[in-house]
Amino acid sequence: MPLLPLVLIALPLLEIAGFALVGSLVGVLPTVALVVATTALGAVLLRIQGLGALTRIRATMEAGGAPGRDVVHGVMIALAGVLLVIPGFLTDALGLVLFLPPVRELVWRFLKSRIVVVDTARGEGRGFRREGPRTIDLDADDFARKDGPPPSRPTIDDDR
Repeated sequence: MPLLPLVLIALPLLEIAGFALVGSLVGVLPTVALVVATTALGAVLLRIQGLGALTRIRATMEAGGAPGRDVVHGVMIALAGVLLVIPGFLTDALGLVLFLPPVRELVWRFLKSRIVVVDTARGEGRGFRREGPRTIDLDADDFARKDGPPPSRPTIDDDR
């Protein structure tokens, strides 16, 4: 945490220096076009890879596994998208690197020994899958409401 203020001061200065350097090499309009293009690219990559990460998380959970790896990859994809949307060439480079699956896998290998994924939804080793039928069918004799009639609910067509 002691480095955070330094990073918050240094990052904008480095980004301004990057804008000045690229602007002096290619001109103002191409520099602005590059910034707009990387923002659009970040949005597209975030949508494609983010939806893929959500699909993998769901598949892992449905198979009864802990989605720790997929969640960390999803967080890195979201961070990469945010970095690409922030204007600047340094953050864009970092964001593009984080979109690469081998880089995310290296980060995951580094992090997995340092984080603990708690799997509270796994009851007695059954995983996330439900066993048996999903509907419980009760007869009138099996169920009785003891607290009175259910409260009335407002409707959309209510003329009050």
